[in-house]
Amino acid sequence: MHWRRKWQPTPVFLPGESQGREAWWADVSVVSQSRTRLKRLSSSSSSNPSVFTGSVHTPVVPEQNCYNKHLAVLNNSSWFTVKPFANEEEYKNTEAIVQKFQNGIGEKLQQKLLQRAKGRRNWLEEWWLNVAYLDVRIPSQLNVNFGGPASHIEHYWPPKEGTQLERGSISLWHNLNYWQLLRKEKLAVEKVGNTPLDMNQFRMLFSTCKIPGITRDSIINYFRTESEGHSPSHLAVLCRGRVFVFDVMHEGYLMTAPEIQRQLTYIQKKCHSEPNGPGVAALTTEERTRWAKAREYLISLNPENLTILEKIQSSLLVFCLDDDSPHVTPEDYSQVCAKILNGDPTVRWGDKSYNLIAFSNGVFGSNCDHAPFDAMVLVKVCYYVDENILENEGRWKGSEKVRDIPVPEELVFTVDEKVLNDINQAKAQYFKQVSDLQLVVYAFTSFGKKLTKEKQLHPDTFIQLALQLAYYRLHGRPGCCYETAMTRLFYHGRTETVRPCTVEAVNWCQSMQNPSTSLLERKHMMLEAFAKHNKMMKDCSTGKGFDRHLLGLSLIAKEEGLPVPELFTDPLFSRSGGGGNFVLSTSLVGYLRVQGVMVPMVHNGYGFFYHIRDDRFVVSCSAWKSCPETDAEKLVQQVFHAFYDMMQLMETPHL
Repeated sequence: MHWRRKWQPTPVFLPGESQGREAWWADVSVVSQSRTRLKRLSSSSSSNPSVFTGSVHTPVVPEQNCYNKHLAVLNNSSWFTVKPFANEEEYKNTEAIVQKFQNGIGEKLQQKLLQRAKGRRNWLEEWWLNVAYLDVRIPSQLNVNFGGPASHIEHYWPPKEGTQLERGSISLWHNLNYWQLLRKEKLAVEKVGNTPLDMNQFRMLFSTCKIPGITRDSIINYFRTESEGHSPSHLAVLCRGRVFVFDVMHEGYLMTAPEIQRQLTYIQKKCHSEPNGPGVAALTTEERTRWAKAREYLISLNPENLTILEKIQSSLLVFCLDDDSPHVTPEDYSQVCAKILNGDPTVRWGDKSYNLIAFSNGVFGSNCDHAPFDAMVLVKVCYYVDENILENEGRWKGSEKVRDIPVPEELVFTVDEKVLNDINQAKAQYFKQVSDLQLVVYAFTSFGKKLTKEKQLHPDTFIQLALQLAYYRLHGRPGCCYETAMTRLFYHGRTETVRPCTVEAVNWCQSMQNPSTSLLERKHMMLEAFAKHNKMMKDCSTGKGFDRHLLGLSLIAKEEGLPVPELFTDPLFSRSGGGGNFVLSTSLVGYLRVQGVMVPMVHNGYGFFYHIRDDRFVVSCSAWKSCPETDAEKLVQQVFHAFYDMMQLMETPHL
């Protein structure tokens, strides 16, 4: 996993280029790691050059006829996804718009996009970061960040008061060991088959922070590998509106868990015996421009405030001592997930890449800014920590000796009446939006991956089609849907959009609601929908998706000062989800004991995230209470009902 990778350009995502690899199975082969492989993360005594210098498999971008290939799929695949949302007249109108685009401005834009790709390792990277994250002005802590609960409660760490600091020190110690693996470049490169995946996002897990800007935010990454030089080694701890820092290295060695616990105990005792702090962290929940202006004012009050901000920004992670004790069971993670997403804003630094939250009852979770990396990075570190806690029976098995270590340093902001008013305003808008969020996280335990695989059904597709059927039954219409596809086969690749609401899926949903359709016909139509979805995931993971490509064409037009092409103002473009208008925003979190949660993409939509195990499916669903159409609880129950119906269809014998 060499951070300065050999230059392998990311393709302009042109369809029609065969990769010859079943990369769509990446979710299974990469994420479903055995404990044995996890142990190998730290078993190497020295860096393996082949691990850190492997190049990403990248297809050559053909210049000749590439545009014709793109438009062939534009007509036959991507715009086919608008069909479930159009009547015959609307669809014909869209076909005419696509044809006009093909014969007109589209050709010019495509050539300019190819020209851009020639001079960049990844033509999309900067655009995507800006458009998807840094230019966004709405409050990001609730609307953009993702989070999830630790699954320690399922084995050695059930909820128990009085365990927050002891467990927290052990969890931190394992997290810090993961940090050291990254520093020493000993983390195994993930692969699809024999093809290495791009590991750049793992650089952004520790010592990374988003900085608010008036019109555009920025990201600062302080992390360095040992070969690159010095890297920050201090933690930030938030407790009751106050901020503390301490270095995790002492005399060249990582602190032990008992030593970390001593530091946390000092902080907690101090905070519990003295008045609460001003809660400056709450400013990170604000609308981005307001936060940027509040930050500028804070710095103008006293230059020392900038030094404090930089210490928080550069910290390895933010450890959040939270006084809440949320309810949680292996079958119901709803309350703890809600607290992870919308808990006390004075003990979360919303712009940090990694907030590790320790609740009063010894339950844990994480809240992360989405801009620097995608959820799979958090999944990997969470699983690493959970496996180590499990293997050590939830206990610290090292030395109990505590060295003479300096006590934590408190960072005290200089504030005035205006800053305190800004904090109160930030809290007010945050709690107003928080009160509008509905979130449920349940485990379906009747069966899981094992049974779906026995029926030769891909488990991810199984859940996606169940969601399509559930939405159709609940709302009486198809639901335009976004599912994440990984594009880490390519240099600095992140994601592509899979659109599960296909014509095949809608036809099947309609058949399930039609009493005159036989079980055999329903089964046949369901398997057609499976085949279509599987192909789309494979295509999108191997650089043959189209949503990011369309984004590139639209941004080229904007950069050239051209009018927005009609293709992007066509009502069917947004109705089918284009421009970030998907009513179902979904993602497979993986095949490990790690769950994720996020809010919906649109007001009348749902955020639907899930992970898959041999014996269960765990799903989270969010919606806004102020939207009278949506109900997360009802949708999840419909999804579980669909699971049974689909499995029943598979019992239907062929004639």
